[in-house]
Amino acid sequence: MITISEIKQSFEKMPYFQFIGFEIEKFEEDDVLLKLTIQDHLLNVNETLHGGVHAAMIDQVLSMCLRAKTKTRCATINLNINYLAPSNSGTIYATGKIIQLGHRIATVEGEVFTKDGQILAKGIGTFKIIRD
Repeated sequence: MITISEIKQSFEKMPYFQFIGFEIEKFEEDDVLLKLTIQDHLLNVNETLHGGVHAAMIDQVLSMCLRAKTKTRCATINLNINYLAPSNSGTIYATGKIIQLGHRIATVEGEVFTKDGQILAKGIGTFKIIRD
């Protein structure tokens, strides 16, 4: 069986993960924290962080939470995001929590927030658990 350390390394090696600038602050079975320092190339025409980055960050942290718990691959079936506040600089974080875990399907919720605790976006995702 794959270890939690190997799973963490697989995320860190993903080119997309590196391109966006995600960093793993914590990666444990029941506690995942993702970090992103906002850079200019991630801003939209309104000079705020592009909503797609929020969505990518939530999708990433939700799948990381699920993989940390199940030690197996997963794929997003559905992702719903609510954008609550804009941000254009500094460091933001994302965390998630499994709210339902079945044999083949899981539901995970999460949020993106500032270091001061302001919630920027909330999301909920449904994932297919890929058991080998």
